[in-house]
Amino acid sequence: MTALKPSDQAPQVVSLGCRLNAYESEVMRAHARDAGLGNAIIVNTCAVTKEAERQSVQALRKLRRENPAAHIIATGCSVQLDPARYAAMPEVDRVLGNEHKMKAESFLPQINERVLVTDIMEVRETAEHLVEGFDGRARAFVQVQQGCDHRCTFCIIPFARGNNRSVPMGRIVQEVRGLVETGFNEIVITGVDITGYGGDLPGEPSLGQMLRRLLMAVPELKRLRLSSLDPAEADEDLFHLIADEPRLMPHFHISAQAGDDLILKRMKRRHLRADVVSFCERVRTLRPDAVFGADLIAGFPTETDEMFANTLALVRNAGLTYLHVFPYSIRPGTPAAKMPQVEKAVVKARAANLREAGRAALAARLQTYVGTTADILVEQPFEGRSAHYAPVRLKDPAQAGELLAVRIVGADATSLHGEAVR
Repeated sequence: MTALKPSDQAPQVVSLGCRLNAYESEVMRAHARDAGLGNAIIVNTCAVTKEAERQSVQALRKLRRENPAAHIIATGCSVQLDPARYAAMPEVDRVLGNEHKMKAESFLPQINERVLVTDIMEVRETAEHLVEGFDGRARAFVQVQQGCDHRCTFCIIPFARGNNRSVPMGRIVQEVRGLVETGFNEIVITGVDITGYGGDLPGEPSLGQMLRRLLMAVPELKRLRLSSLDPAEADEDLFHLIADEPRLMPHFHISAQAGDDLILKRMKRRHLRADVVSFCERVRTLRPDAVFGADLIAGFPTETDEMFANTLALVRNAGLTYLHVFPYSIRPGTPAAKMPQVEKAVVKARAANLREAGRAALAARLQTYVGTTADILVEQPFEGRSAHYAPVRLKDPAQAGELLAVRIVGADATSLHGEAVR
């Protein structure tokens, strides 16, 4: 094991998995930096699938081979679920659970405990942090809640993240204001289940109410984007914002998972197929230019060809453009793992069909933007994204983080081509 010692070098953070991990990684980077741990490499693991866990273990082993003198810290969802596995790895020097990784004292050099993992289900509050910046990113992520009160049959994440815990509005406003003052033009609201926001706070404010107050309190914020939404929990204030607030980006990603009602019931989701379609239709009525993405699982246990056809048709019926397709894989410890499984070859083929539908939908959508002008958030010198989250390749270089007016002069199957408006 390598010693944890102060250093003038910058700590390294490897973030695997979701956008929330990206936010937490910046918190840990700041904690490690403030503790003087420049020789540390922090790996924020993911557990959304067994494959994600396998990749987390592989990343730790690779980092040790490439950095034999580094002090490697393993943390994140996979660690929270199976701390003994990571404690047994010779490549790992310290093991931090999801509660401890957000505490500054966990990174102090004088801490002697090698394994700091507690029962996440006992945690009742979300630690509040002020993130000053995001390393190498054009947009900033702000955590508004943590955990999830629901128990979908395929998902292990509530047992890694705990129950729903919301960040008070005042703290969110304070963090967003600080990031805007730092120079960020776009903020992404993130969490495990953001539409569950506020249920544990006094007065039970909804996500829409919080966002409205946030936008009123920080008028300098130019763009606000939402991460994944549950169509069953969208509140009326959110719909009013969609209709009235141009700073709320017209790109909405839905946690749909399937397009067949029986599969949705077996997943223990809170919505049916018609709810996804009606959500998209209502949003389009309020915001005609709205674009939608969705998470979809291919080959969920008991899924027949007819059931899969309903999910495939949802892409067209709901007008989905950006698809995140997940081939179902057994996640031990979940109810779905005990259900009759679909053959792996069939799962793979169905995932490929969904991805092809997504590619076709994206290509068709991109063509509709040719000839228009769009404000692009520059991510890299020659790349950016529009308000609709369409990737744009720029003719000339621009500064990352800049909002740039661009004329869309062409499109291919995966991106737009633009020229800055002079």
